[in-house]
Amino acid sequence: MKKDFLSIADWSSDELFELIDLSKKIKKNPEDYRRALHGKSVATIFEKQSLRTHVTFDVGIFQLGAHPVYLTQADISLGKRESVYDTGKNLERWVDGIVVRTYAHKTCTDLAKAVKIPVINALTDFEHPCQALGDFLTVHEKMWSFSGKKFVFVGDGNNVCNSLMLFGSKVGMNFVACTPEEAVKQADVIYTDVWASMGQEAEKEQRMKIFKSYQVNKKLFYLAKSDAIFMHCLPAHRGEEVTDEVIDSKNSVVFDEAENRLHTQKAVMLTLMKER
Repeated sequence: MKKDFLSIADWSSDELFELIDLSKKIKKNPEDYRRALHGKSVATIFEKQSLRTHVTFDVGIFQLGAHPVYLTQADISLGKRESVYDTGKNLERWVDGIVVRTYAHKTCTDLAKAVKIPVINALTDFEHPCQALGDFLTVHEKMWSFSGKKFVFVGDGNNVCNSLMLFGSKVGMNFVACTPEEAVKQADVIYTDVWASMGQEAEKEQRMKIFKSYQVNKKLFYLAKSDAIFMHCLPAHRGEEVTDEVIDSKNSVVFDEAENRLHTQKAVMLTLMKER
C-alpha cells in the first residue's frame, strides 16, 4: 500500500488506472463517499498562490467528511522558523495527512520521509502529479483509451510537463514535448501552459520573445486531428501561450480538467488515508 503521492514515477500503471477508476466512481456517485474519511483531519500547506488546488483540496476534504487545516507560509515558514523535519513531526501528532504546495521538490520528499502519515504533492517546482491525474481522467473521459494516442505539450518544459510525460509513459500514450508545427500534426491532445511559471516572473519579457512561436492559435491547432482536444492546467495568459479562439472553442476541455481535479484528489486521499 502506497503511503504518499509525491511523483507519478512512484506509481505503477495499474495503480494509476485504479486511481482513475476510483475518480470516476466518486464523480458519478459523490454521496457514496460523504463520510469516507469522517473524523480525520488534513493539513494543507501552501507556500505558493493557488486557486484550483486550494479550492479542490479544501472542498474535497470536506466532501469526504474530514476537516481541512489550511496553513500558509506566513503561518509556519516551512523550513525557516523550524526545520521541515520538526514541522512534520509536530503535524503527524495532530492530523491524518498532509497536502503540501511548495517550491523545492526536496521539501516535499523530506517531509514525507519525516512522517508516518500520507503526504500529497500539491505542486513543486519539479512535478505537479495532482494536475496530471486530473488531466488524464479528462483525456480518458473524452477518448475512452490512452493506447496509441498522441499527446503533445507545446511550450516550456516545466513541472506540469514532467508529470504529464511520466503519466503518458505509464499508460501507453505517445507523449511529445515540442517546438511547434511538425510535432502537432495529427495530435489527439494539444496541451500548453504559461511561459513564465510562478517564481519566473522576472524572466517574463525574455520568455515572451523565446516562446512567441509556441503560441497555440487557430493555425497551429488546425494541424492536429479534427477532433483533437485542447488542454491547459490554468491559469491561462490569453493572448500569450493560447488565443481566445482556441481556449474558448468546442475542442477546449480546460474547465473539465479543473473540475476533475476535485474528483481525482479525493481518490488520492481515499486511497492513502482510508485504511490508516
